[in-house]
Amino acid sequence: MALGGGMYTVQNKVLPGAYINFVSAARASATLGDRGTAAFPLSLDWGPENEVVTIENSEFQKGSLALTGYAYTADELRPLREIFANAKTLHLFRLNSGGAKAACKYAEAKYPGKIGNELKIVIQQNEGFTVSTNEVYDVSTYIGTTLVDTQKAVKAVADLSDNDYLHWKGSEALTENAGLLLTGGTTGAVQDAAYQTFLDKIEPYSFNAVGCDTKNSTVKGLFANWTRRLRDEQGVKFQCVLHGYPAADYEGVISVKNGLVGASDDTSAVYWTTGAESACAVNRSMTNSTYTGEYDIDTNYTQTQLEKAIKAGEFTFHRVGDQTRVLTDINTFVSITDEKSADFSSNQVMRVLDQIANDIASLFNSKYLGKVQNDASGRVSLWSDIVAHHTQLQTIRAIENFDSSSVTVSQGDMKKSVAVEDHVQPVSAMEQLYMKVIVE
Repeated sequence: MALGGGMYTVQNKVLPGAYINFVSAARASATLGDRGTAAFPLSLDWGPENEVVTIENSEFQKGSLALTGYAYTADELRPLREIFANAKTLHLFRLNSGGAKAACKYAEAKYPGKIGNELKIVIQQNEGFTVSTNEVYDVSTYIGTTLVDTQKAVKAVADLSDNDYLHWKGSEALTENAGLLLTGGTTGAVQDAAYQTFLDKIEPYSFNAVGCDTKNSTVKGLFANWTRRLRDEQGVKFQCVLHGYPAADYEGVISVKNGLVGASDDTSAVYWTTGAESACAVNRSMTNSTYTGEYDIDTNYTQTQLEKAIKAGEFTFHRVGDQTRVLTDINTFVSITDEKSADFSSNQVMRVLDQIANDIASLFNSKYLGKVQNDASGRVSLWSDIVAHHTQLQTIRAIENFDSSSVTVSQGDMKKSVAVEDHVQPVSAMEQLYMKVIVE
């Protein structure tokens, strides 16, 4: 009979033998979450309706035609280029709906919108075509003058595979043509209810910043209240970028002040700001950052007006030489109290606090929730992970003066709860220099 062996939970085996457990050496498992994800609802001429589409920066650059119906350099894509000037990932939502799909006897556009009217089907005889015995065709799809798909040696519509632009339909016989245009495509209008639909759809997603370019103050209030609810009641930490809404008076809402030259109420500066804030590192500030977008932003403000903008909690661009720069990286919070100091108006500080909240919540939910016993050993493990996380923050100079003794993990009010008290000092970038020069 074989000797005993295998793994063990407690040392209670009966048979003689070797019982060996293999475990990993202890290591820090609390890592800093990445940044660079934005969310934005836009009115578009192409794309799925009532759903969120996640697009990577490289995917947008290479595949904008299939994604949006426009070439990457088209004027219509300027808002997306502004967002992707900094963002790595975008959760995009098409606000407008109710449009019609363009169609012809062979196919229907994949999505509603006027872009469908740019689609053209060209049918040519295949090189192996023979009357009666081998009537095969090459079927090509164009958007404008750009060839986007060719399917060769096709006998009937039923043999065609849908592509990024068309759903094939019908039983019409294929006949050679120089180009058959789809017609009847229309782009739907944006209804106010679509903004609520976007917020409902985007809620399960993870992102660092959400933006909205609306001029409607009611919709702005909707976004601000939604942001407050998710941040304060659900612990989902991100910032919301709006235009001309300092009334939010909340650390989770950024209000862009600037319009464009000749159009002071234009909200286009929100696009770049949303992407930039989403991607700004936890140990960096947007203060004095150079605007790298394509719009001609209105920076015609006096020093007095700039001071008032800061006091009002307005994120403002100003002119420095021949460059447009961010005046200071602030949000709309201005109602300072004993519980919330002026530090909460700094977006750099909020990035640090949000990073801690998101990372520790993710750590707890993935490693501890329902998996680790709430005893002294379990709480020490959680303490170690929090300390390891904060040590990383201090290493990259996001916080300073961190001492492991400033983190305490104890039994909560219930057997299944854990109470953590955590003291941190976020670091801010230099913004003001006060220098005294002694002349002797």
